[in-house]
Amino acid sequence: MSDVVPPEVRPKPVVPAKPPHVANAPSPSNPFPPQVAGVGGGGAPAGFGGVGAAHAVAPAPQNQSHGPVGSTLLGYVGIDTIIEQMRRKTMKTGFDFNIMVVGHSGLGKSTLINTLFKSQVSRRNSGWSRDDKIPKTVDIKAVSHMIEESGVKMKLTVIDTPGFGDQINNDNCWEPISKYINEQYEKFLKEEVNITRKKRIPDTRVHCCLYFIPPTGHSLRPLDVEFMKHLSRAVNIIPVIAKSDTLTTDEKLEFKQRVRKELEACGIEFYPQKEFDEDMEDKSDNDKIRDVMPFAVVGSDKEFQVNGKRVLGRKTAWGVIEVENSLHCEFALLRDFLIRSHLQDLKEVTHNIYYEIYRAKRLNDNGGLHPISSTDTQESNL
Repeated sequence: MSDVVPPEVRPKPVVPAKPPHVANAPSPSNPFPPQVAGVGGGGAPAGFGGVGAAHAVAPAPQNQSHGPVGSTLLGYVGIDTIIEQMRRKTMKTGFDFNIMVVGHSGLGKSTLINTLFKSQVSRRNSGWSRDDKIPKTVDIKAVSHMIEESGVKMKLTVIDTPGFGDQINNDNCWEPISKYINEQYEKFLKEEVNITRKKRIPDTRVHCCLYFIPPTGHSLRPLDVEFMKHLSRAVNIIPVIAKSDTLTTDEKLEFKQRVRKELEACGIEFYPQKEFDEDMEDKSDNDKIRDVMPFAVVGSDKEFQVNGKRVLGRKTAWGVIEVENSLHCEFALLRDFLIRSHLQDLKEVTHNIYYEIYRAKRLNDNGGLHPISSTDTQESNL
């Protein structure tokens, strides 16, 4: 009787262990970890380029001869590190943000910007100090500052405007501002059509325009309406009611409602525009913001002692108006909206909407811009 040779038993393939420094990677017991929005094949990275919606892969119909669309990962691949790679790259390059402030003199434009970024970034020069009188602006001037927080660098450019609306005759007083905005679009466009382009084109385009409405408590002035009607076609406008502490609570609510109705009646759309809402979640979030606007704000760079804490505020005969207290004004809402939730979207709307409109019109009018050589660029810079 011959010996029976047992069949060859092959060892199971060894599944590589997940690297200890990477979280949410597939493990031998669970090759499909829970998917996080925008991470590891579940969708595009959220927060970069304005894309955050996940796109599912549809399975192939059964009557086709194709193999399976997806297959089980036998080990850790590293797709989920894309987010970290993008984070490191953007941390190195930093960010640009350009904000313009418009309104007639005395509305606290510079003070509000300094309060927003908790530093002296508006109208500052080498010889300026807190005790000096801030000079009036006589020309459109852009001042850039490099600010850093938790390792994140941002080049902040504050564009101050001339004494807008201070003249007896204010006809077409928005034209220098409109010209400046278009000049920045033109500068970016010329860099784009260069034969030898820069690795990173300097972005001087205006991403946001804060328009300061006087706290009259009545209605918008014709000048306010005309300015926003002309400029809302070229830049993101965020209206704010300046020095709102001069209004009572009821006056403030009535004035805000009246301003919203007037803007709607005149066909003026302020940021965030309804037509740019990407999905129902965006619409829901932005509707809440639109219901609050225009923000009634108070700015101050002076600190006072309140209940044992140092707070930014304005001292009056009956107490201290705390700038960051939501019961006193809406400065905190404006700061969170402008910096913490919509800053990147402001830049994307500027690039994808307003700049594209300018670019298409410019190329259509001129039959296309001719590419500029590197020698031409050097001569123009000289």
